[in-house]
Amino acid sequence: MSEKKMTSSRRYALKSLILQIAQNWLEKEKKELVETKEAYMTEHCPPPDLSGDQNTLMETCKKLHALIDKLDEERYDIESKVQKADKEIEDLKTKVVDLVGMKKPALKKVRMSADAMLKALLGSKHTVNMDLRANLKQVKKETKEEPTEAVGDWRKNIEDKADRKKMFESA
Repeated sequence: MSEKKMTSSRRYALKSLILQIAQNWLEKEKKELVETKEAYMTEHCPPPDLSGDQNTLMETCKKLHALIDKLDEERYDIESKVQKADKEIEDLKTKVVDLVGMKKPALKKVRMSADAMLKALLGSKHTVNMDLRANLKQVKKETKEEPTEAVGDWRKNIEDKADRKKMFESA
């Protein structure tokens, strides 16, 4: 089946028609919202009775003031509950991070001398060269003292061997 492409003028006309319908819907929603607000206000907040003497007006003001105080207390209580809940959520998030832990990245091999590493860590403060061999202890080698009596003088040994040689020659 071959599908016919829509012309740009037809597409533009449909788009503008859809936008007009959406705009009408938005206007209707705004009107309905205003009407519901007015209906709610007339139902829950009747207009104050301002007729009467000064004492009745003072009583009305005191009632309104008490109602405002009560609402402020409720609002404060709700805000404190929300702040407490937010703090608890943050604490739980940190606990989750602590329990799960951070994945440690694989370390890369870097050829760096001890001096370069200290310079990178400490910055310009590092002025001492790190000579690891200088810090090593000097160990003196112990020489084993061999008993000189057992070995003796080498010349005597040769003379003894010469005597043995004579013994074999005479035999």
